[in-house]
Amino acid sequence: MRLATTTAADNIISQIQQLSQQQSKLQTQVSTGQRISVVEDDPAAAGRVLVLNSEQRALNQFNSNASNALEISQATFGSLQAIKTISDRATELGTLGAGTQSTQQTQAYASELDQLLEQAVQQANSRLGNDALFAGTAVNVTPYTVTRNAQNQITGVAYAGNTNQASIPLSSTASIAPGADSTTTQGILDFLNHIVALRDALQTGNSAGVTTAQTGLITTEDTFVSSLSQQGAVQTRINVNQTQQASRAQDLQQLVSGEVDADMPSTIVALNQAQTAYQAALQSSAKIMKISLLDYIT
Repeated sequence: MRLATTTAADNIISQIQQLSQQQSKLQTQVSTGQRISVVEDDPAAAGRVLVLNSEQRALNQFNSNASNALEISQATFGSLQAIKTISDRATELGTLGAGTQSTQQTQAYASELDQLLEQAVQQANSRLGNDALFAGTAVNVTPYTVTRNAQNQITGVAYAGNTNQASIPLSSTASIAPGADSTTTQGILDFLNHIVALRDALQTGNSAGVTTAQTGLITTEDTFVSSLSQQGAVQTRINVNQTQQASRAQDLQQLVSGEVDADMPSTIVALNQAQTAYQAALQSSAKIMKISLLDYIT
């Protein structure tokens, strides 16, 4: 009889503990709004959530890459646009110089070209943070190096970068090269040296030299127009990618929520039921535990 009473008491305690655990679990779900707090709550759903979280982390990295690529493209576009403006004025001065016979005028044009050249070199050596924009992948170097004469005038420009182009992943299957390509960097080099040639031709009154330099400037200007269009296309592609990634991020969040979020009305009903059952079990156990062998002795 004593063994049976002990066994009954153990069963009652076990049932009360189970009801207490169930009540605690439901209280946690109501307070957090999530039905999964540990893997054991739903191993299959937890596994699916881990896969979704992995994709979310990858997506966050791709979004960061896209923002970085867009920043590089925008900075490149801005510097190219500034160089194109200088090119427009240099070409105009070449046209003016070719049509004038006044030494004073040609000297004035040459002097302005000298200042335009300094501005162009500064733009060609632009950096985004610590990285040179027009150095290829050799971002730590100053891409366009100059030689100067005794009067501190630039007499020539050389290129110290490389022809490589960095590629940035936008997804697991697609990448983009947002910086300037080798055609652009070579075009900038040619442009700078054409300005040097035009300035020198105007200073010395060399009309043939003016014509040759002017032709070169027009050619490099076409390169800049093409490069600016290319950067515009790059930015459009990045923007489209960001829109697609944002849509996918929203989808992933909804999928995760579908797995882990608790159905609050159902959970609250279940919690009330568990609390009622728990209280009933406590009351029943209190009565049952009072029963002993003496109650059956006559």
